[in-house]
Amino acid sequence: MPQVKVGIVGSGGIGLAYAAWIALAGHHVSIWSPRGSADALRSEPLSASGVVDVTADVGCATSARELATSTDVIVIAVPVNGHKSVMDELLPHLRGDQTVIVSSMGSLSSLYLFERAQSLGLNLRVASFGTTVLTARRQHAGQVNVTTKRSVVPMSCLPSGDLPKALGICELLFGDVFAPEDHSLVTTLANSNPISHVPLALFNWTRIERAEAWPQFHYMTPHVCSVIEKLDAERMGVANAFGTNVASVSQHLSRSFDITEPTLAGIAAELHKRRGGPAGPKDIQTRYLSEDVPFGLVFLRALADIAQIPVPVTNALIDMSNLVLGVNFYADNDLIPALGLSSESVDGLLVRTGSARMA
Repeated sequence: MPQVKVGIVGSGGIGLAYAAWIALAGHHVSIWSPRGSADALRSEPLSASGVVDVTADVGCATSARELATSTDVIVIAVPVNGHKSVMDELLPHLRGDQTVIVSSMGSLSSLYLFERAQSLGLNLRVASFGTTVLTARRQHAGQVNVTTKRSVVPMSCLPSGDLPKALGICELLFGDVFAPEDHSLVTTLANSNPISHVPLALFNWTRIERAEAWPQFHYMTPHVCSVIEKLDAERMGVANAFGTNVASVSQHLSRSFDITEPTLAGIAAELHKRRGGPAGPKDIQTRYLSEDVPFGLVFLRALADIAQIPVPVTNALIDMSNLVLGVNFYADNDLIPALGLSSESVDGLLVRTGSARMA
């Protein structure tokens, strides 16, 4: 198996988990953290436990330039609210022979990277994951607990003709878990985290505000699950308006964790029984709202506007999030204006995201 030089952007749980997994497979790994939180890896090895059990020496890049110029494949593993700024830092230093993997992609961030690269004369290959291959929690700067390896991960590629090449690279790094999709719009709509996270956070808000310890699957009660399912129906309706289908939250969890319970509430109860966690957020600045509302629900609303279909549950949850935090999440997504979505059409966006209609 050929060794690949892989650069990972981000040193949170997913970034460290990916670094450990890829290093265990025999590839050279370097990490760049825009906030400098990977610096501890200069003096200590990366330690992973759980699904991945390894102690490995990994490189630590000091800048986007150093990471981009020393690697063949780059994996972006930062929260979606950091995608645009990270991509802007990487773009001047990327090469046409590189593959960038966005894991996981939200708000069509991979389309932003691909089109910006094209504007610079760079024929970049950009792969997108609809969810993360691994789930993990960082213990401290150099240690991570990897809790799950998913069995199915939706993925796409820009340009769409490079999908076979991108799939081969992704399988080389992560194994045979990918479900290739025709265009990246499917991949971004396949990311169901905002659909489950936002209702879960809002309806457990006092626990978050009091910084209580609460296992989140235990608090996905039947009534909370019913709201999640109503929100999920709007996501699937938007996907259908763009001529495609995505797995429901229930289907996603069933496939990810190999559960056969027929209802979402039953799946949540079984996950709590098996895992006892993960713990719910304890900080009111939780990404379950700060990331998943603007880059999940507000983006979904933008697509619904393009397709001219109503999404009342989506609107209500955005407004509730704004109300409880006293913010305006409608203004926080920096990708929607950068992609010009307010003046886009259904067919136009399908062409841009690699639909078969491109041919």
